[in-house]
Amino acid sequence: MTDSAQIKKYRRAGLIIAFMIFALDQASKFVIMETLQLPSRGQIELIPFFNLTWAENYGVSMGFLTASSDFQRWALVTLTALIGVAVFVWMNRETAKWDIIALSMVLGGAMGNIVDRARLGYVADFADLHVGDFRPFLIFNLADACISIGVVILLARALLIREKKDETKNSVQLEES
Repeated sequence: MTDSAQIKKYRRAGLIIAFMIFALDQASKFVIMETLQLPSRGQIELIPFFNLTWAENYGVSMGFLTASSDFQRWALVTLTALIGVAVFVWMNRETAKWDIIALSMVLGGAMGNIVDRARLGYVADFADLHVGDFRPFLIFNLADACISIGVVILLARALLIREKKDETKNSVQLEES
């Protein structure tokens, strides 16, 4: 298989991953909201360190840019949709397998949260990971988790690959001198 064919295969797989994440995110929110009726229950304790806790996120990451009006809500929908388009374009230009996978995670999560914001006016969050009263994360959902993991993969790869390139460049310079 040629490199070009392999890259197309990775990109196709990335789109499949993005749509699977989107579908799983929306399905999990349906179960949480409709089947378990978490919005009216507030919280369901599952295990000592994980609860289902209802939260409506009117902002973006960590509650920044909170939308308190319809105009702000639709501005956030537009902004996040534009970011989603940029991620899609980046993914379709990317050639590295793991970067494509990471971008697909970001894209799938972004699509899930964009649909929530457009449909509900907020992003539905429910995953509450904690140790006693200590909560290392805000309440989140599957889309948020996939976005975060995708970004961590991209950052880790960028830092590790840059270091490898710098080491190779330095070793070539040392050999030349």
